[in-house]
This record gives sequence, structure tokens and C-alpha cells, in this order.
Amino acid sequence: MPRRVTPPAGGAGKRPGARPPMPGADELFRATTPKQAGPPADDAPADDAPAPSGRVRHDEKITVYVTADELLALEQARLTVRSVLGRNVDRGRLVRAALAAALEDLEHGGADSDLVRRLGST
Repeated sequence: MPRRVTPPAGGAGKRPGARPPMPGADELFRATTPKQAGPPADDAPADDAPAPSGRVRHDEKITVYVTADELLALEQARLTVRSVLGRNVDRGRLVRAALAAALEDLEHGGADSDLVRRLGST
């Protein structure tokens, strides 16, 4: 009995080994979240001081290298905050809160801020 050959998946008129069509750049890089319209939410802080962002999705990322002692101090601070507040706070959130406090101090204190003083001593 002769062997029957079936056409490849996708139809008989296609070239064997042809790649399927790929989406264009507009489709690949489209926005995946709806844009917010209207005024900002009323629960935002009234002053212009930077506030820690809390537990939200962040679009930007930086890498910071720290010493073993600094990492241990950060972890101890995280555990202290956990014991005081009674809830878990990750290291990133703790660093963002410290960054917001340092930027606020710089904005209000200027050249007399703790941040400038610490940077001047290094």
C-alpha cells in the first residue's frame, strides 16, 4: 500500500520551513496599562516633598552596591521596622523611604542638610 503524505500544518500552499508572520514594533511595544485621565488623586500629599512610593510597580531601576556591614545594617533596620510596625517591609521599600527623607532634608536644609554633610565627609 502506498504511503500517504499529509501537507504540513498551516495549509498546503505554504513553503516548508517558512516562518509565521511576526507582530510589528507597534504591537510589541504598546501600552499595557490604561492611561489615567483627569486630576491627580486627592490622597496625594499636599506639599511638594518627595514621598516614599510604597508598594507599587516601579518603571525605573538602579543598582546600588553596598558593603556587607551596610547590608547587615539595612537588614537590621528592616527587622526593627517590622517589630515596631508589626508588618513586613522589604528592603527596597525601606531604601525608597530613606531616599525620600534624604531628598526632603536636602530640599529644606540645602547646604546645611545631613545629606550634604555626609557627602562632604567622604
